[in-house]
Amino acid sequence: MNKNEYNELIAFHPGYYISEIIEEMELTQEEFSKRLGVTPKHLSEIVNGKAKVTPEIAQKLSIVLDSSVEMWLNLQMKYDIKITEIKIQKERDEQIRIFKELDYQFFVKNGFIDSVKDTYERAKQICSFLKIADLAVLKRPDLAANFRSSSDSRSEKNIINANAWLEVATKIGKERTVGEYDAQKLKSYLPEIRRMTVQDPSQFSPRLNEIFAECGVAFVLLPKMKNAKINGVVKWLTNSKALVAMNDRMSYADTFWFSLFHEIEHVFQHKTKQVMISCNEDDMYEINKQYEDEADAFSQNYLIDPDDYAAFVSRAYFSKESVTNFAKHIGIHPGIVVGRLQKDTLIGYNVMNDLKIKYRIS
Repeated sequence: MNKNEYNELIAFHPGYYISEIIEEMELTQEEFSKRLGVTPKHLSEIVNGKAKVTPEIAQKLSIVLDSSVEMWLNLQMKYDIKITEIKIQKERDEQIRIFKELDYQFFVKNGFIDSVKDTYERAKQICSFLKIADLAVLKRPDLAANFRSSSDSRSEKNIINANAWLEVATKIGKERTVGEYDAQKLKSYLPEIRRMTVQDPSQFSPRLNEIFAECGVAFVLLPKMKNAKINGVVKWLTNSKALVAMNDRMSYADTFWFSLFHEIEHVFQHKTKQVMISCNEDDMYEINKQYEDEADAFSQNYLIDPDDYAAFVSRAYFSKESVTNFAKHIGIHPGIVVGRLQKDTLIGYNVMNDLKIKYRIS
């Protein structure tokens, strides 16, 4: 404890030298403590680097060892300075280590920060943008949601990036001006939102934002972040303002609309103290299965009425023409019907994918 090393940095506590002197004098620590006029415990703490050499102790040492007070105080000062250097270097190295786990290009490509060369400066930029003291904050499994903690480095990487993605989404959501949350108003807009499934993103995206804002929901679409393993979130920023954030992994029409209505149901659940997250890995986040099942059922059944779907699949004939006609009949995009049939294993995942268009809406 009286000698601290980190890389090329070494800090010698005054106790290191006192220990050598005691040995040279062929005394025990207890014997030397009596000569110094301190308790054996106090001397042991100094020798082991747990207690500082104070001006009083420096005065005693100078008399017993025929040395100067300044020498001992200088040794203590140099030790403190070197320990600070070690601490700063460790923190810097840890920042760089965590930074290397982050998807840095996510921040640069989306214009959140400017590109710089120095790795440590990059880490500081991200900290400044996210309003956190250091990147170690992103390791906390309970920072933005109840992620499962693990000693596995891969899981740590997932948590770091998931927290970062959530913090960006939350930051943007807080900046959005929306009205007071109104569940009834949002429900009244559901038929219009469903009809948007047949529109181009350039048509429905602005209107979708208007509807959500009017109903008290900040709707944020973000690109995916590598290793975040997170697709969407519902988080209550206040009791009357909800955040719905989704990433562009859901670029196919069927997954986008299923996910959107899934998140809308989480908004209706109005669990203001809980963060509802859709993850790639079921074991990454502490989910409430009841709420997730409710959200899945709501999305599935609102997009395609169960009775209509049952009647359609009972014919057991699935061609492009039949799927397209059915989708037109119920007023949704045919890709949503294809996605449902694939999920229910009624057709293969390689069938009719040309009907599942991709969106570019982030």
